[in-house]
Amino acid sequence: MSQKKNNLKDFLKALPKNIFSGFVVSLIALPLGLGLAMASDAPPIAGVMAAIVGGVVVSILGGSHVTIAGPGNGLVGVLLVTISSLGIENAYVAIMFSGVLLILLGFFRMGALANFFPSAAIQGMLAAIGLIILGKQFHIMLAHRIKRENTVDYLLEIPYTINDAMHYGNKNLIFAALAGVISLAIMMFYSKIRNKYLQLIPAPMWIVLLSIGFSYYFEIGLHEPNPIAKEYMISGIPEVKTFIADLPIPSFSGIWSFSFWGSVLALTLISSIESLLSIKAVDKLDPEKRRSNVNRDLKALGLATVGSGLLGGLNVVTVIARSSVNVNNGASNRSSNFFHAIFLVIFIVFFSSQLARIPLPALMAILVYTGYKLASPNVITKMFSIGKEQLIIFFVTLIVTLKIGLISGIFAGVLATLIIHIINNKSAGLFLRNVLKPNVLMFKEQDIKGNYYVSVKHFCSFLNYFRLKHHLDEVPEDQDVIVDFSMCEFVDHTVMENIHSYQELFAKRGGHFDVIGLDMHDTDSKHPFAARRLLPVPKIIKNSLTRRQTSMESLALDYSYNYSHEKEKEVSFLNNFQFFKTKQINHIFNKLSYADKTISLFDIEFSEGAFIAKEVVRTTMLHIVLSAPIPEFTLDREGFLEKVSALAGIKDILIENHEDFSKRFYLQGDNEAGIAKFFNDDLTHFFESNSYYHVESNGSSLLIFGKERLASVKEIKALFEYGKRLKHVIS
Repeated sequence: MSQKKNNLKDFLKALPKNIFSGFVVSLIALPLGLGLAMASDAPPIAGVMAAIVGGVVVSILGGSHVTIAGPGNGLVGVLLVTISSLGIENAYVAIMFSGVLLILLGFFRMGALANFFPSAAIQGMLAAIGLIILGKQFHIMLAHRIKRENTVDYLLEIPYTINDAMHYGNKNLIFAALAGVISLAIMMFYSKIRNKYLQLIPAPMWIVLLSIGFSYYFEIGLHEPNPIAKEYMISGIPEVKTFIADLPIPSFSGIWSFSFWGSVLALTLISSIESLLSIKAVDKLDPEKRRSNVNRDLKALGLATVGSGLLGGLNVVTVIARSSVNVNNGASNRSSNFFHAIFLVIFIVFFSSQLARIPLPALMAILVYTGYKLASPNVITKMFSIGKEQLIIFFVTLIVTLKIGLISGIFAGVLATLIIHIINNKSAGLFLRNVLKPNVLMFKEQDIKGNYYVSVKHFCSFLNYFRLKHHLDEVPEDQDVIVDFSMCEFVDHTVMENIHSYQELFAKRGGHFDVIGLDMHDTDSKHPFAARRLLPVPKIIKNSLTRRQTSMESLALDYSYNYSHEKEKEVSFLNNFQFFKTKQINHIFNKLSYADKTISLFDIEFSEGAFIAKEVVRTTMLHIVLSAPIPEFTLDREGFLEKVSALAGIKDILIENHEDFSKRFYLQGDNEAGIAKFFNDDLTHFFESNSYYHVESNGSSLLIFGKERLASVKEIKALFEYGKRLKHVIS
């Protein structure tokens, strides 16, 4: 009961901020809702209706925390085709059916759907959507209506429209075009004006206010009609008193046609992808770093879409831009989404007549700017920096989407990604043999502070990333995670990008997320998101260090160590250690050492067994050269295997007056008396008060390591520090 009271108290305390944030978001949602609806050839009120229904339903039933629901940019192209081919009444039915499919996706726990699409293909799809919006609305922004067959034709026509606008003879058209140009300038440069009071009203709302003010200035101040051409003013916003009568009557006459179900599937696919990607992005922005229940959110978005279609609205999706504004203005829970809907209702009820004073070119300028942001040249530059193959996937998705359609485009992107992966790895078998195999193993290592250790095998790409994500999502973000790709032959860009997001998330929540095992992988670019593939002869060169190698290089600079990532075959200094008596050392690499080489830390690759039983192991070890001889011994944490060894006659050497040490550690060696004398009070206290490591002496030097795997950078620091202190105690 007290917990509920605290929750209610926290909710009420945060309410003013959420109300304010909802108000600011509504200032953006109003012009965007009107513009997106008109860009889709739907009545202007349809976009606002989607935002109202979405805000109410998703805030009550949704599974996210600070997202905003409403009409989305990504659906403009699909809605345009749907409305033009089916008619508006049938289109509303298609919207409702897509809502039903969204609900089913939620019930069947298909929230992981977004993980099956490559990042470059998604970027290509979003860029295509941006060009679709920009291509069609640019002409209306300059008060020029044209009809063309496809988006490419609209884009090619842009220079002619600019030329026509510069030679308008009609004063009304000149004013309409000026409204569009000035509005576009506001969208482009407003963010550069850093004034905290001015920024309270977002750029789209300034466009609305200035447009309405301009209209009243002519009507009341100059007693003249609005000079902007009437055909370029908003129309079709119903009066509140006639709202019920103006509700559309859904028509089910076209539900048996192929085009109807094609539209339903397209609406469902795009709305689900746009929503899932937005939810994932907003979770990163959430100051409390909460994880959304995406399946619950899909159900809520589906129900809201059904209601929106019934009331004459568009599809309801989670929108990233408005959600970002919501977070930036201090929203902390779903109530901000609810209040954004309430403020929209207030605007429509009390100011519907004022909305008719907004010029259409001004609203289209908002969408042109949005389209440009989605298809910005910076996106292409980013794709190229990650890798040339990402640019190919990006353009394949983009071109097919523009020429054929959104569904064809995204699937072309998926197919292109798979083909490129096969070409890069020179093997289709890697994917065909292993795609259905479980490739992720996770367990918690037993230690003073146990790490979650995740081993990934075979390959990890958009095809099977969901398996890795499932395990990572089970780990609390304040814990330590080590993801080991040393047994993974190929890791693609989509996985690397998502791994980077996890690293940021864990860092913000006080955890630690380390990626190891990529030192022997090759990449075509320096970008941290670039795909990695394991090569027979890795091209590990100075210019293409992995993230871990770069961290080790920085560590060497900070502590004045020497660092070399090169492979070293000269490993005779390890031959006399008991651990390597039955193992074949291949090489060491990633070596950190003192200038005098008395202490050196390195990654090592060795093999044990032979033929089909041969196993290759990579781990991190520390080697200490001693100034004086000591007894040969092996020290391990005492466990089940050590107790079995005792039964087999391998004796555990007990240290007198140190009962706790003798219980916790398994000490063995031939010179029992010499070892017992060597383990004095200082040395036994050191081992008792520090983390467990395997410590082995060959008489002149020590070999120390933790787990039989590559160490994370955090573990490298701890191991090096442990070795330095141990050497000091022995000296």
